[in-house]
Amino acid sequence: MSDNTTNNPNEEDERLHETVPVTGMYKDWFLDYASYVILERAVPAIEDGLKPVQRRILHAMKEMDDGRFNKVANIIGQSMQYHPHGDASIGDAIVNLGQKDILIETQGNWGDIRTGDGAAASRYIEARLSKFALEVVFNPQTTDWQLSYDGRKREPVTLPVKFPLLLAQGVEGIAVGLSTKILPHNFIELIHGSIAILKGERTNILPDFPTGGLADFSEYHEGLRGGKVKVRARIEEEDNKTLLIKDIPFGTTTNSLIDSIIKANDKGKIKIKKVVDNTAKDVEIQIQLAPGQSPDMTIDALYAFTDCEVSISPNACVIIEDKPVFLSVNDILAYNTKQTRHLLKRELEIRKAELMEKLLFSSLEKIFIENRIYRDIEECETWESVIETIDRGLDPFKPDFYREITTDDILRLTEIKIKRISKFDTFKADELMRKLQEELKEVNYNLKHLTEYAIKYYENLLTKYGKGRERKTEIRIFDQIEATVVAANNAKLYVNRTDGFVGFGLKKDEFVCDCSDLDDIIVFRRDGKCVVTKIQEKGFVGKDIIHVAVFRKGDERMVFNLIYLDGASGRAMVKRFQVLAVTRDREYDLTKGTKGSKVLYMTANANGEAEIVTIYLTQGAKAKIKVFDFDFSSIEIKGRAAGGNILTKYPIRKIQLKMQGVSTLGGLDIYYDGSVGRLNTDQRGKKIGNFLGDDRILVFYKSGDYELTTFELTNRYESSDVLLIEKFVPNQVISCIYYDGGSKTFFVKRFLIETTTINKKFSVVSDHRQSYLKIVSTAKQPQVKVQLKKGTETEETEYDLDMLIDVKGWKAIGNKLSSHQIQDIQLLHGIVEEEIVPEEAENEQSTDGTTDDAYDVGSTVEFKVKKDDEEQLGLF
Repeated sequence: MSDNTTNNPNEEDERLHETVPVTGMYKDWFLDYASYVILERAVPAIEDGLKPVQRRILHAMKEMDDGRFNKVANIIGQSMQYHPHGDASIGDAIVNLGQKDILIETQGNWGDIRTGDGAAASRYIEARLSKFALEVVFNPQTTDWQLSYDGRKREPVTLPVKFPLLLAQGVEGIAVGLSTKILPHNFIELIHGSIAILKGERTNILPDFPTGGLADFSEYHEGLRGGKVKVRARIEEEDNKTLLIKDIPFGTTTNSLIDSIIKANDKGKIKIKKVVDNTAKDVEIQIQLAPGQSPDMTIDALYAFTDCEVSISPNACVIIEDKPVFLSVNDILAYNTKQTRHLLKRELEIRKAELMEKLLFSSLEKIFIENRIYRDIEECETWESVIETIDRGLDPFKPDFYREITTDDILRLTEIKIKRISKFDTFKADELMRKLQEELKEVNYNLKHLTEYAIKYYENLLTKYGKGRERKTEIRIFDQIEATVVAANNAKLYVNRTDGFVGFGLKKDEFVCDCSDLDDIIVFRRDGKCVVTKIQEKGFVGKDIIHVAVFRKGDERMVFNLIYLDGASGRAMVKRFQVLAVTRDREYDLTKGTKGSKVLYMTANANGEAEIVTIYLTQGAKAKIKVFDFDFSSIEIKGRAAGGNILTKYPIRKIQLKMQGVSTLGGLDIYYDGSVGRLNTDQRGKKIGNFLGDDRILVFYKSGDYELTTFELTNRYESSDVLLIEKFVPNQVISCIYYDGGSKTFFVKRFLIETTTINKKFSVVSDHRQSYLKIVSTAKQPQVKVQLKKGTETEETEYDLDMLIDVKGWKAIGNKLSSHQIQDIQLLHGIVEEEIVPEEAENEQSTDGTTDDAYDVGSTVEFKVKKDDEEQLGLF
C-alpha cells in the first residue's frame, strides 16, 4: 500500500462525498467555448485577415497546387486533414472565398451574389489559387507553423500576407457575446492608402461593394462600432411609366429586393403595375408604374419602404495576440502596411543570407579547385586527415570570408565530382560571383531603403493586378426622405363632423381627401380646440368639427385665418397663425381659453392667402356702422398661441367671404443641392430663383436632353449628368455647343424653348449614341474659348456665339464650330439677362399682433406701422 493510502474510513468517505459546485464548472466550460468560437471560428486574425477555416483551405490548395484546376470536392477532402469540422462548412467557406474573386480562380457554376443563386455541387465546380494569391499570400520561409488538430500535419498559425486582405475581402462573423463586420474595400484604393501610410500621410478609406450601387459614408466613422452606412440601389427613369434598377444594395439580392417591392405595393406604400426581373450579365429590374404615379415620388418611396435602401452597421473587430480588439479600418490598414514592410524586410534578410552563403561556397569552390587543394588529399589515409588537409589549404584565405569555415563547408567541398573539377571554368565562376554580388548589393540597398522598396512593391501589385478592379460603388450624400411625404395615398379620409369621428373606415360619412396610413391629421373644433392625431380606422377627436386635413409638420406655407368670440369679454378677435409642430393627441386652444369662447370664421390657406370678409353686426348693436369689410392681409402671421387683435367689441350676426385672397408670403426661394441632386428651401447649394405657382425649372443634361419641371421639392435630378439648371424664362435664347458622334464634329446652335410639356425630355443633339452636349448658356452674349489644333501647333481662339449663328428652331442641326480639330472648349463670362424684381413697398402697413395695440373695427380702423428689415439684393 502506498504512503498516500489511509486506513481511516471516515477520511475516505469525506473524499467520496466532496461537493463540486456545478455553477463553477458551467462558468469554465462557457468561457472555454466562447474563447474557442471567437478565436477559431468567427473573428479573423489581423495578420492575414482570415478565419481558421479559410486559412486551412488556402494552405490545402497550396499543397495541391500544380497550376491546374482541382475539383472542389478534392479540395474539401484535403482541407479536412487540417479542419476538425465537416465537409459542408468547408464547402461553404470555399464558395464564399471564390465569390470574392481575389484569392481563388473559379470554373463552373459558383452561384451569384446578386441573385442569391447558390453554387453547384462541389463535385461539379473547380478552383485553383490565383496568381495574386501565389505571389502575396504564401512564403514557407516566413510562415509560423503549428501542428494540426490531430497532430499528424503541420499548418500555418497565420499566413504571411503582404497585402491588406482583410479589408479587401471584408468579413462577417458572430461569436459568443461578440460579433464582427468589416465591409469590403476597393483593391486599388487600399494600395494607394498603404502607399500613403508609408509616406507618412493619414488615410481615410471607404468601402466598395461588389454589387455597386450608391452609398453614403457620412456616418461610417472608420468602420467602428456605432457607425452606419446607407446603401441605395441605382434607379434610372427609362420613361414616365418605367423605372429600371441597375445596381442593388450590398447584402440584398434581386429576389429579396423584388419581394420587398411587392410587399410595399401590397401594403399600399407604393403603387406599381408590374415588376420584371431581366437580370442576366448585368442587373436589371424593371418596374412599371401604375397610371398617374410620379416617377420621382416612386423612386423616393422605393428608398423609403423597400430594400432599395438599406442601412449597414459596421463593427471592425479582429484578433490580435489571441484577443479580440476593436480597431478602425484605417488603423487596420496601418497595421497591415507595417506588417507588409516587416515581411518584406524578413524576405530580404533571408535572401541576403542565401546570397552570402552562395558567394561563400562559390569562393571556397574556386579556391579548392584553382589552388589544387583536391590533390593534397590524395595521399591522406584517413577521413580526418582529409578534412585537416583541406582546412590547412584554406587557412590563407579565411580572413576574407564573412564567417568561420565549418566542417560542413569542408564536407561540401569533398562532394564535388571530378567531372566538375575537370570542366571548371574560372571565367564562368567569376561571372556567377559577380551576379551574386550585384544582387547582394541590390538587396543591401533595399534593406537600407526599406520604405521605398515597400512602395515599389505596392506599385508593382497595382500594375499587375489592378486592372478591372476600379471602384464599383458611387460615393454620394443622401437626402433625408420623409416617409409620410412619399408614401402613396393608400387610404381615404372621412369625417363625421357632428359626432366627432375621423378615420378611413367611415365610408358612409363625408369624404375629405386621399391620404396615406402613415399620415397625421389635424382637426379644428367649434370650441376653438385644435388636435393632431395619427390617422386610424375610426377615432374620436371631439364633437362639432369645423376643419380636418392631413397635417404636414413644419409647413410654413400653410396659414390659418381665424375669427373667434372671446367668452369672457364678448369681443370678436381676429388672428392669422401657423401650426408648425405639436405634440400628437394633445389639445391646443386657439382662443384665450375662456368659457363660452367659440370660432366664428376660419379658413386654411395652403400658400398663405389672405381673403377679404364682410362683417355683419347684429341689429341691436350700438355701433353706427353695422356692416364693414376686413382684410386679413392687414395683420401679421403669428403663432397659434397668440391671442389675436380685436375685430369688434360688438356682437356679430354673420361673416361672409367678399373676395378670395392672394398669398402674402411672396414667392418661394428654391435652391439646388448638386451633391444630392435635389431641390430645397433650406439655402443648401445654388439658388435657382424665387418661384410662384406657374413658374418652371429648365434643366439641360450632358446627354443632350433638356426638360421643364415644376419646383416640387420631391423632384430628382441626376447630379452627375446635370449641365445647367435655372429658372425658366420664356423667350430666353439658349446657346449651346454639342458634339456630333456621327461626323465627329462640334456644332453650335441658338434656339428658344418652344415645348411646354412638363417632365418630358427633348434632345437638342443628333441621334448618334456618341453625341453629347458640351456647352450650354442662357447668357445674352455668351463667349467661349476654343483650343484648336492646326497642324503641329495649338492655337486658342475666342468666339461670340451670338455672332456665329442666328436663333433657329430647337431641332436645327446648327453650324460647324470650326473646320480644325478642337481639343478643348471653355465657357467664358457672358451678359446674363437679369430677372426684373419689383420694388418692395418701403412702409408696409400691419399690426404688431397684440391685443393692446388693436383698435375697434366698428369705427375708424387704425393699425400701428411696423417697418420690415431691408434686404440686400444681389445678382446670381
